[in-house]
Amino acid sequence: MKIPVVENILSANERLAEENARTLAREGVTAVNIMASPGAGKTSLIVQTIGALSERVRIGVIEGDVASRVDADTIEALGIPVVQINTGGTCHLDANMVHGALGELPLDQLDLLFIENVGNLICPTEFALGEALKVMIASVPEGDDKPYKYPGMFAAVDAIVVNKIDILPYVEFDLAGFRQLVTGLNTEVQVFEVSCKSGEGIAAWADWLMAVTADKDS
Repeated sequence: MKIPVVENILSANERLAEENARTLAREGVTAVNIMASPGAGKTSLIVQTIGALSERVRIGVIEGDVASRVDADTIEALGIPVVQINTGGTCHLDANMVHGALGELPLDQLDLLFIENVGNLICPTEFALGEALKVMIASVPEGDDKPYKYPGMFAAVDAIVVNKIDILPYVEFDLAGFRQLVTGLNTEVQVFEVSCKSGEGIAAWADWLMAVTADKDS
């Protein structure tokens, strides 16, 4: 029987995620789980957000990838504390992986922690990490039909960042229709339209993130 095994795995993960959440809360760190398909711009959004917020909050990053530390090197070059997690083929991060990474970060010197999940729109929604916020990036070249294909992801997140809006004139992407689909699945979700290339929309996203972080700290 596979179902009991899966339930046990998820239950164990949930317990460790709760421990991670307690650790982060004790240190006053707000963790943001960034999820998206490969190439949507997870690292680019983190880099842009660091640029917008680094003088206002202390930021750390956990980078999750199947292999390599290319993205971690990008973050490290900015002078930001970063820990690389290579899953070795697993299509998502889990609470145990994050638990180990937290032990390698100077949590007492951080206010905001970005956790860049593995590029996938299915598995990451099933595994809590101890995060305070879940954010999904949907990039314009992927098309506007993703809410139909991956409703679980869209229903689970606190915010959706529509990236690469600078190429909207050149691709078929119904932004109004996309928003309607998304809010039909998740009435509370915040939607931000950004270009990580030009910086358009980053300020509004960063201001919202700061406001939510302040609310959670109060």
